[in-house]
Amino acid sequence: MPTSAQSHEFRESGSAGRTPVGAVSGIVWACVLLGALCGFAVAATGLNALYLCASVVGCAFIARDFRVGVVLLILLMPISTSAVFPHAMLGVTGLNPLNLLLIGTLGSYLLDRIAGGARRGVVPHTLLWLYIVPIVLAGVLGSRHVGEIYPGFFLSDVIQFSNAAGYLVELLVKPMLLVVYALLVSAAVAKSKSPERFLVPTLISIWVMSALVIVFVARGGLSLERLASSDSREFLSPLGLHANDLGRMYAVAYALLLFTWAQSKEVGLRLLLFASMGVVALALMLTFSRGAFVGFVVVNALFVLLQRSRRALIFFGLLAIVALFALPAAVYERVASGYGEGIDAISAGRVDKIWLPLLPEVLRSPVFGSGLGSILWSQPMRTGAGVTILAVGHPHNAYLEAALDMGIGGLILLCAYFVHVWKQLRALSA
Repeated sequence: MPTSAQSHEFRESGSAGRTPVGAVSGIVWACVLLGALCGFAVAATGLNALYLCASVVGCAFIARDFRVGVVLLILLMPISTSAVFPHAMLGVTGLNPLNLLLIGTLGSYLLDRIAGGARRGVVPHTLLWLYIVPIVLAGVLGSRHVGEIYPGFFLSDVIQFSNAAGYLVELLVKPMLLVVYALLVSAAVAKSKSPERFLVPTLISIWVMSALVIVFVARGGLSLERLASSDSREFLSPLGLHANDLGRMYAVAYALLLFTWAQSKEVGLRLLLFASMGVVALALMLTFSRGAFVGFVVVNALFVLLQRSRRALIFFGLLAIVALFALPAAVYERVASGYGEGIDAISAGRVDKIWLPLLPEVLRSPVFGSGLGSILWSQPMRTGAGVTILAVGHPHNAYLEAALDMGIGGLILLCAYFVHVWKQLRALSA
């Protein structure tokens, strides 16, 4: 039974107690109204409206704490470029759940900074001047050459734009969204008292992306020998992603898991991370991307060198021996593709058909480059596409691409930024 003091307190707060009840009632009716509108929209326009409604509801939670949006972005970002993810809603290209969440999360973060009276800039100076500015300048420079693009690219749908505005959206704005995403993740981690909790959505995202390829290959019924052949490099195209792109992503995910595993102290977490590494390694192998294979070896070699531990050296040495015997013959066939036939055969024709023809293009504008995606209007491409040079949309070499697009100056700035990041990571690890 309540005491007299408690009864008095209850009576005094009676009028105030009706306010929460009214607020709850308002929230309930708002939810009912929102559900009705979403149901009507889904009935009228199908799943696109469902995606839109889910994004709107997600943004409502993001408005309270931008870290909710960061968690959702971590879950969605890896699959956002795949065919299983909606890239347009209600017939509007670019209106998709990821972009809505990204805008909502960015807006919530900026409001949070304003409310907190933050004075420091959102973008670090090194990122701005060594990375963003050179790329933006190259994008502005390249937008003047859209009319010079080799026409075959439009006919074969290699590119999805036809004017300067579309060029800037595809080659500049979309890649820069990844930078915004990275900044939001770093801000959320920096604000959290328990940043290790962000491992949960990260692991979920990694497992989903790994399962995407594993299940696709298992259902496809193709043999490993067929998947490893040079003429099967597009076998993952129905997913909306190239095998090489997936392979690089898996190599990066494996590196994150490996170094996190090394610093973890909890047995359960270490087992989960180790299992995740195995799943990622399997998915990486199924891409049969030689670049991913090289990245996988480099990650493990760097790990052993940086750990400077005899135990780590012995463990990974034994693990490598077991892996060498356990790997299927198709992997060795893929790795040895072109061996003994010259460097051009090993590079799948890239040396003679891409890299050597493009080298003189660097001298056309050696300091500032010719603009993002300059291979599209390069002289060899316009005069000899398919004959003296392969009709491809990028040079298949990041360093050559940077020199072509941003010049030697831009390449130096990018390398300086990555050296800076490497030093910062080394300092944080200590």
